[in-house]
Amino acid sequence: MIFRYNIGIIVLVFVLSIWASVEGRSISKFVTEETVGTKWAVLVAGSNGWWNYRHQADVCHAYQLLKKGGLKDENIIVFMYDDIANNTMNPRPGVIINNPRGQDVYNGVPKDYVGDDVNADNFFNVILANKSGITGGSGKVLNSSPNDHIFIYYTDHGGPGIVSMPTGVVYANDLINVLKKKHASGTYSKLVFYLEACESGSMFDGLLPEGLSIYVTTASKPNENSWGTYCGAGDARDPCLVECPPPEFKGVCLGDLYSVAWMEDSDVQSRETETLDEQYHKIANRTAANLTYGSHVMQYGDMELSFDALFQYMGVASKNHTYVSVDSKSFSVYSRNVDQRETEFFYWQSKYRDAPEGSDEHFEARARLIEIVAHKSQVDNSVKHLGEILFGVEYGRETLQRVRPVGQPLVDNWDCLKSYVAKFEAHCGKLTSYGKKHIRGIANICNAGIESEQMVAATLQACPP
Repeated sequence: MIFRYNIGIIVLVFVLSIWASVEGRSISKFVTEETVGTKWAVLVAGSNGWWNYRHQADVCHAYQLLKKGGLKDENIIVFMYDDIANNTMNPRPGVIINNPRGQDVYNGVPKDYVGDDVNADNFFNVILANKSGITGGSGKVLNSSPNDHIFIYYTDHGGPGIVSMPTGVVYANDLINVLKKKHASGTYSKLVFYLEACESGSMFDGLLPEGLSIYVTTASKPNENSWGTYCGAGDARDPCLVECPPPEFKGVCLGDLYSVAWMEDSDVQSRETETLDEQYHKIANRTAANLTYGSHVMQYGDMELSFDALFQYMGVASKNHTYVSVDSKSFSVYSRNVDQRETEFFYWQSKYRDAPEGSDEHFEARARLIEIVAHKSQVDNSVKHLGEILFGVEYGRETLQRVRPVGQPLVDNWDCLKSYVAKFEAHCGKLTSYGKKHIRGIANICNAGIESEQMVAATLQACPP
């Protein structure tokens, strides 16, 4: 008995000594560091076009902070169209910034998948480490092992149940199925997913089951837009709330509100001590600080992962890394925020205001503004007419705009949604970043049990040839 007691005391003293003396770290952190395998990251900017500058700026900034955290290029996979840094409209050729006072975030970023290689199939095959399914690009895949941690960050335009790619979209049910397959393969320990897009909560709400060791935050609720930030020019017609981008970037947003919030926090806070949950609350407070120009950040999946420290997914900032995006004061700084769906209009409006009267630039900007406004009116009227044909004038609008309760997915039959979106686009035109908000209405048509033949006949009537 005395022998067992002495052994117990020795073990206790040993444990306490580790707690107190292992390089100043707690035993819980010590154990975590010993058991975590490789840290992997997949970074996706799903748009192209100069007025979508912010998405690639977000991804480049994310790369820099992960690189600063010690992740290796071989474990960071980057998707971006790569039409911003060397765009003829870029006032700083070869440079991308993500903050009004930020440094270049483009330098050194791996070009794994660019141009048309930025697509849903490659994204899914990268996650599943299905190298034979990859077309183009570097061929780099998420070749993770059972003890590894994975961080996925995706920034783009979105809509109910979808996020965009330069061509095509990623549907929520397909993404969830890929994540389930990844879990079933036993090739990761924990996975964290940060998603920036309008209606981004609809990609996971009612769809992501618990028990996959996946934790998610999204920029907005399932029925809410997300916002670009660091926009504006600082004049009376186009004021900034606090800090403006450099004047040469007038008309574009340098970042997205949710994205800038998590990255600027990760840049200046201790990733060794701050948890995902603590960061979530900081992001949520900043993103919703002014809900006239903000959104509600959401959480999904296995909440116990939210108590993990940031370093387990983003690494620990190395002291000899030269990249610094912002100082600690700038985390609370806001400039003008712009609804993601309105950023193209915002760009051409700025061009129109600045162009000399009667110049080619003035006429081009005016023509583009007229085109954008006409398209918005056309798609709104087409969907309104479609609802009235199917459900009557009195109930059409209400039926199409109905939002399902929290915890219930957007649509019951995803094949129906995909088919009916294709039918609508075939007769009424492609749904742009603005028009994608109407996917909720098409989902509600499926939920109402409208047959395929009815849908075709209604779209032909709503959008005659």
